[in-house]
Amino acid sequence: MIFKYARGKIMNYPNGKKNNVKQQSSDPKYGFSNRGMTLEDDINATNTFYLDRDKAIIHKKPTPVQIVNVHYPKRSAAVITEGYFKQASTTDYNGIYKHKYIDFEAKETKNKTRFPLANIHEHQIMHMKSIIDHGGVSFLIIRFAVYNETYYMPAESFIPLWDKQFNGGKKSIPYETIKEEGYVIPFHYQARVNYLEVIDKLYF
Repeated sequence: MIFKYARGKIMNYPNGKKNNVKQQSSDPKYGFSNRGMTLEDDINATNTFYLDRDKAIIHKKPTPVQIVNVHYPKRSAAVITEGYFKQASTTDYNGIYKHKYIDFEAKETKNKTRFPLANIHEHQIMHMKSIIDHGGVSFLIIRFAVYNETYYMPAESFIPLWDKQFNGGKKSIPYETIKEEGYVIPFHYQARVNYLEVIDKLYF
């Protein structure tokens, strides 16, 4: 997968989609300062809050990139104009919390009725299975942007639903199933996606 990146451009991710979905909220519980924030922005802010309070060390994984061409418009500036993703990424975030390894993927959808399984790839599922087998905590954070609802979906619950598509099942998970199998992640002003609160209930 090749990406081109220059000033004013948006870099494409390996699945070919731009990660620029915006969250618009009319729900007062989200507050004016949270409007227009993406799920990634909210998780990054939450992780910074966790780190500042010494609650957990969770970071977004960097995507390994091989730089091919660099343009130097000025001696003190460099602009990457072409590069390759070295390998498919696994999941978005990982770290440690209360001696437990934490590893998760975050996805945001505008769909009102279902979560498309095309958003998750086989190598990510295999990675989640491996995390579980080794005693780690693996899950998905899924946000339905239309409803401003964010869910914690344990990998143990999500993986069987993902596998069903290869046995004649649907290529998506209904919104109602996400509500039943997942856990609503509480919103707080500083911890916008307070997923550790759900982990505490499930594991501690």
